[in-house]
Amino acid sequence: MDLDLDSIPFTPTSYPGVSIHFYFSDRATGHAAVMIRMAPGSSYPRHRHRGAEELLVLRGGFRDDAGVYRAGTFCRFEDGTTHHPVALDEGEPCVFFAIAAEGIDLFRDGA
Repeated sequence: MDLDLDSIPFTPTSYPGVSIHFYFSDRATGHAAVMIRMAPGSSYPRHRHRGAEELLVLRGGFRDDAGVYRAGTFCRFEDGTTHHPVALDEGEPCVFFAIAAEGIDLFRDGA
């Protein structure tokens, strides 16, 4: 089976260049399975993980406080960890699949 990342029906978010597709979401628990696409150079706000989040980068890559993650990289962000993901500015969007155990808390600007 080939995965056609360009056929996924992403929905734009309120963050410029960031789109999401929900495979599963439970608002009561925060548990979600999502595909996220970030245009080159775009970013998602700094946030704290409630419960662990696991993700697999499928295309492009992103960077955060801890390093750079490129296609094929599996990441696990533990409960309570914070970061500010920024898509690499290398021509193609960053696309990753993520499973969040209990959701995230977004920080306000400047936090």
